[in-house]
Amino acid sequence: MRRSTVFFGRRGTILAILVLAAVALLASWLDTPLPPISGAGRASDGDSFRLGDERVRLVGLDAPELAQTCQSADGARWPCGRVSRDRMASLLASGALDCRPEGRDRYDRLLARCSVAERDLGATLVAEGMALSAGDYWDEQNRARQAGRGIWAGGFDMPADWRLDHPRGSGLLDWLGF
Repeated sequence: MRRSTVFFGRRGTILAILVLAAVALLASWLDTPLPPISGAGRASDGDSFRLGDERVRLVGLDAPELAQTCQSADGARWPCGRVSRDRMASLLASGALDCRPEGRDRYDRLLARCSVAERDLGATLVAEGMALSAGDYWDEQNRARQAGRGIWAGGFDMPADWRLDHPRGSGLLDWLGF
């Protein structure tokens, strides 16, 4: 039985190299970096906002959920989720927004690092105690915690734990927060 020289021997090796090169070229073409985006943002919560029609989620932090409350040092409850969102809104209103996308999450939100007037939004929110570090901003979180800023002034549930204890409904009114 005679073997085909297309898949074996010198020609087979050359063909395999050409196929692999074509696949690599196609993969690099399909995985092009997302372009920077800029404009005026509208806060959704403490770690996400809308920029035009695009939903954007900041990378490297996790803020209290909009309906989440925290406890102050004297034991009083305060709406830390809304305060975090309001702080995001004030930062977004303070100047030109510039975002560097890094990908998309499972909700199809753009994951990005963003700044306003060259001020990193994630670093600012974590440093002020309005969000927690989630892979980045550890120095900012340590300083906020030591100073007792924001959520660090009293007790709070980790946002991820709060989400597990308060799952969203599946209806439109639940999604809108009613």
